[in-house]
Amino acid sequence: MLELDGITRVVGAHIHISDVSLKLERGTLNVLLGPTLSGKTSLMRLMAGLDKPTHGRLTFDGVDVTGVPPQKRDIAMVFQQFINYPTMTVYENIASPMRVAGADRKTIDDAVQNAAELMKLTPYLQRTPLNLSGGQQQRCALARAIVKNAGLVLLDEPLANLDYKLREELRAELPRIFAEAGTIFVYATTEPSEALLLGGNTATLSEGRITQFGKTIDVFRQPRDLITAQTFSDPPLNTIAMRKMGTSFQIEGGFDFTVPPHFGSIADGAYVIGFQPHHLSLTRASAPSAAIKATVTAMEITGSESFVHLRYADARWVMLTPGVHDFDVDAQIEVFLDPQLLLVFDSQGRSVTNARPGAAQEALHGTN
Repeated sequence: MLELDGITRVVGAHIHISDVSLKLERGTLNVLLGPTLSGKTSLMRLMAGLDKPTHGRLTFDGVDVTGVPPQKRDIAMVFQQFINYPTMTVYENIASPMRVAGADRKTIDDAVQNAAELMKLTPYLQRTPLNLSGGQQQRCALARAIVKNAGLVLLDEPLANLDYKLREELRAELPRIFAEAGTIFVYATTEPSEALLLGGNTATLSEGRITQFGKTIDVFRQPRDLITAQTFSDPPLNTIAMRKMGTSFQIEGGFDFTVPPHFGSIADGAYVIGFQPHHLSLTRASAPSAAIKATVTAMEITGSESFVHLRYADARWVMLTPGVHDFDVDAQIEVFLDPQLLLVFDSQGRSVTNARPGAAQEALHGTN
């Protein structure tokens, strides 16, 4: 188990990581999710021993490794700035950690061939990294991490340079490979959809702090605060000011609807509601769904889906809807929102949302 206890990293006047505590079990996949500069790479560098914390400590299987350099830790790393040995062949690059560990020739060859096949590198094993594309070089670094069979594997957006098909294959394969080896697998990404596809556990980060950690699907469905909900939404979470008065939710802009039963216990007052882009629809999906008239501000068509950018009162929303739609800019359209799907946050940004009815059956479609 890797345990971070009150880890803080301060560089000059800047706080890179602030009071992070985590427990990561062997055989688990753990996603670090957050936007650029949220602290994902800084936290990974601390886990690796490349940087030392200003405060706090790290233990691995009960041993304090806070000041231990990376070469003396049981780790493998693939960062965005991937590194290969330029004078070695791809084969030798992949084999290098096993040679250092003293593995025999056949064991090394079997491991290299298996990793190369997984990474689609078999035809390039006798080339040097400088004769590979950027994506192939990244795959070489990944293959080396696989054969090392380390106790902790740190991958910082490792699939960003790969083509779509291979990226999808590796998203499915990598967690299985490292879980079977009993490895602690830490994977950093800016993409909520990638976190959902990988599964496992997710820690959401904002400005060097972990805002929530737990099973990925639970963090997505039940964020503790507005920052976590926004971190776990792409396109951005739709929000608008709301006031609860008795049995009514009164939305900024003059629209209101009946308070869903599972929100009945919250006090009257001012709140912010949030909902995912795929929770807006062009048709009434259920009886409680409320109709809202909004103005189209822009259109994006991906082929199988359409992103409809909307203005309602002072809010800017995005609707993700199946199929091809081509609304005129400034057109007034009617969209539908099921109040049961709302997230509700108080004036401090804390969630006051109870588990929604049917949340366990909610589809993940549209979260990307």
